[in-house]
Amino acid sequence: GVLHVHSTWSDGQNTIREIAEACIARGFMYLGITDHSKVAAYAGGLSEDSLGRQHEEIDRLNEEYAGRLRILKGTECDILKDGSLDYADEVLASLDFVVASIHSNFNLSPEEQTRRMLRAISNPYVNIIGHPTGRILLGRAGYILDMEAVIDAAAAEGVSIEINANPSRLDLDWRLVRRARDRGMKIPIDPDAHTLDGLDDMRYGIGIARKGWLSAGD
Repeated sequence: GVLHVHSTWSDGQNTIREIAEACIARGFMYLGITDHSKVAAYAGGLSEDSLGRQHEEIDRLNEEYAGRLRILKGTECDILKDGSLDYADEVLASLDFVVASIHSNFNLSPEEQTRRMLRAISNPYVNIIGHPTGRILLGRAGYILDMEAVIDAAAAEGVSIEINANPSRLDLDWRLVRRARDRGMKIPIDPDAHTLDGLDDMRYGIGIARKGWLSAGD
């Protein structure tokens, strides 16, 4: 299955139903919908009310697809400048899983950026850190932070760091994947899909996982 997928509820190009049908066609068993949180207004981020309405739609679709596909209620929740999250804990508690990502304030010092990320990791509702350096290959270098400290803290808290399989990201970098594995971390390979074709970017993430010495059990 796939985690970290965007629908028309935020900046994705397809409805949840269309994504679900594409997942079934690919033989997937689960789909984790993670539309943006409210501060990401540029990406159509969801208010708490919109998130609740999305959950109602997912409940209806899960009834329809029972036995064929399980749709998980998630969010790609912004990590704010101070390391707090864009939704309150009671909202995060209503979700099946939480991807927390940085999308702003890239110019903080490495020390501030690291503290910001460590605070997000300490939130008990965070399951996965998304594209941990924010880099865009051939586009921008990403923000600078102490990734070894971030990996160690995430492993200690039981938080995963994704391999973002979008070919413009491939972040977590393969050179750090093995360290994460050696700390006992399970590493999700997430397409960060905004289109149906984006679901197939999983293959690039699998390549990065292999390059970082991961096996299927990791």
